[in-house]
Amino acid sequence: MAWPLGLPVFASKRVDVYKFGVTDYIVFLGMILLSTGTGIYFGCLKKDKKSLEEVEPTLPTTGTETRKHDFGSKKMSEYLLGSRNLKVFPVAMSLIASYISGVTILGTTSEIYNYGTQYWFIAIAIILQGFAVSYVYIPVFAALRVGSSYEYLEMRFHSVIRSIASFMFILDEILFLPFIVYVPAIALNQVSGLNLHLIAAVIVIVCVFYTFVGGIKAVVHTDAWQTLVMFLSVIAVAALGTYYANGLDSLFDDAAQGGRLIFTNINPSPYVRHTVWSVLIGGFSYWTSFNAVNQTMVQRYMSLPSLKKARASMAIFTIGVAAFVSVCCFVGMLIYEKYKDCDPLSAGMINHDDQLLPLYVVQSVGHIHGMAGLFIAGIFGAALSSLSVVLNSTSLVILEDIVRGCFKMQPSERASTILVKSTVIVLGGVALSLVLVLEKLSGILSICTSMTAIAAGTTFGLFTLGMLVPWANNIGTAIGGIASALLSGWISFGTQFAIAAGELNSQKLDVSVEGCAANVTQAENVWVDEEQVFPLYRLSYHWINPIGVATVIVVGSIVSLLTKPTDIKTLDPDLISPVLHRFLPKECFARNHPAQAQVNLIERT
Repeated sequence: MAWPLGLPVFASKRVDVYKFGVTDYIVFLGMILLSTGTGIYFGCLKKDKKSLEEVEPTLPTTGTETRKHDFGSKKMSEYLLGSRNLKVFPVAMSLIASYISGVTILGTTSEIYNYGTQYWFIAIAIILQGFAVSYVYIPVFAALRVGSSYEYLEMRFHSVIRSIASFMFILDEILFLPFIVYVPAIALNQVSGLNLHLIAAVIVIVCVFYTFVGGIKAVVHTDAWQTLVMFLSVIAVAALGTYYANGLDSLFDDAAQGGRLIFTNINPSPYVRHTVWSVLIGGFSYWTSFNAVNQTMVQRYMSLPSLKKARASMAIFTIGVAAFVSVCCFVGMLIYEKYKDCDPLSAGMINHDDQLLPLYVVQSVGHIHGMAGLFIAGIFGAALSSLSVVLNSTSLVILEDIVRGCFKMQPSERASTILVKSTVIVLGGVALSLVLVLEKLSGILSICTSMTAIAAGTTFGLFTLGMLVPWANNIGTAIGGIASALLSGWISFGTQFAIAAGELNSQKLDVSVEGCAANVTQAENVWVDEEQVFPLYRLSYHWINPIGVATVIVVGSIVSLLTKPTDIKTLDPDLISPVLHRFLPKECFARNHPAQAQVNLIERT
């Protein structure tokens, strides 16, 4: 999901209803031991029976020769891509882990509590993006057999465009690092009382260790069972919460009476936070922009031996994430049902909305031995898996796109190994350092949110322009990318400044404090006239990504047409999405792939 507009801050008033017990610590420590054990197993103990030479590449290509990519050595190919011979299910679980983090779990539940169930339509957007990614984008990467997704931009356009996109990715991931660590640290601190910085240090050290030692195999296989623990923890909370609630009928009745049961808001205004249109269109664009071309995802597609298996992993990912997000939305309804008469934020039980779920777990099912430990293990596992994915993928991009691509260096196997593993350690240190910055400087959240919005929309637009607009040229792509970054940045930064200045009304639904045990005075919402605010700053956050993507495509297409468009007949068809192959001229295939030209001719007739 899109980043929440706010993240937890250090709680000065912790919930004292429940503290970690022995069972909880056993469950939690089991997560840490399994993570480190997986890294040791795949990094030091497990050896492949087949040598790299015996693994035949089976990713299809229309070319006469199979493209090969080993990052300069077979050892690095093994470390970064698992020699392109990993299994479907572990990779699918790793894909889920790549996207689902503690931010998603805590943010989704609070989104439903505060803004209603219209956001639940994001599950439909997730399913739709699964088809788009599987049939429009993955086949291109599979045919080209890239190691880094950004290699495509150099093949299709120019090395400068590749380098800029790579640097944007690295900056985006670095800005995301502290949030991956900070959110679960806050959750664990709230229910256990452990020191925040100690928790953050444990997360980073454990993750850096098994990523450093085991490479992508350790990351993927650790992600697999961490994802299962994450699913189990949230499903357990949902099941037990339902059991202790007053029944499903009462749950939906309370949601309807509180104005939370919303599924048909077809308001055409782009200023409303959640409507059918904003969630479906904006959600589809955002999810596709991440899952189609982001290196953290493409690296996992490319670790599989065939296009068929890559699509199978994407199918499992799509179903799994849609189901998981749906469960989180349901838990959001459970939270509202429990606190409908006493809003925890107004009552001072929490300091931020994203602490709602930990509070609910503690007060609803915390009396069950091990339940709080399982919940925190799920949040902790989500953090470890997301962090390991970022460390692994970013180290690959630095080696392949920056060192080998941008600076045209060809490091030896030893130098590559040192570079990649050093990058993992350095990024871990950066994550831990930025946690301290995040804790002290609340304003950094707005900057990070804005930067990621710029990077996601602009980068996805560049890839989409290349794969779906055959006449796009270097000039059009560069101008389109710049226009998108400027427009997205203008909207995103402007919105954050307007929020900080109190110029925008909160769209949170009404809450009550009538049922609170103590005498609580609810703060009054101050209404402001938004008509005085620049219209683009009032847009729902769902629209920022599709605006960025559309800007690249529209501006890039028009400028390309005006500045000597690319001669389609000279294009390598592998650079264009197969959904357009039937519309490409036969000369395109005859020039680049004579053997395939005859096949395409038969298909056309």
